[in-house]
Amino acid sequence: MSSVPYVRAPFHTPTPPFAGRRWSSRVYPGDLAQTGWVRSDLAADLYRLSGLPAETSENMVLCASEMFANAVDHSRSGEDPDGRVIRTLHMPTASTIQVAVVDDGWRTDATAPARPEIPEHTLEEWAQVERGRGLLLINHLADRWGTRSVLDFPFCEGLGTVTWAEFSLPEFNR
Repeated sequence: MSSVPYVRAPFHTPTPPFAGRRWSSRVYPGDLAQTGWVRSDLAADLYRLSGLPAETSENMVLCASEMFANAVDHSRSGEDPDGRVIRTLHMPTASTIQVAVVDDGWRTDATAPARPEIPEHTLEEWAQVERGRGLLLINHLADRWGTRSVLDFPFCEGLGTVTWAEFSLPEFNR
């Protein structure tokens, strides 16, 4: 993996939410060591949104870091030395904000490619497992979340997965 100079996102004066607002996409190397950058960049981008409660911002940062870790761990993003993960942030409506992570597609060593999903475990099994809680956490913190293919064509299956989490803004902030 090459070492590229990285410029931190500057903090800007926060502005009110509006439908269709988009922040610049961010591209990261497919390396778990980049998780700190994902978290700090998202926190800086969320700072630009006035009235966003600290708890919502923290929940979004936590969900994004889990989605990033899953992308690196379960896709070609982490397998390929040139793998990358893209993080997007936008507001579909004036009252919702969505963070998404796009990976490089199915790993070549995967026996059966699959979309991200929450594993089925009993309470006792959840107490024992060491992995697999990330999507459960996202399911609990986000108002809505899901996955989709980067391209919705049958012959493009496996080229990449978008995992997204959506959060509602409180009424008093609008």
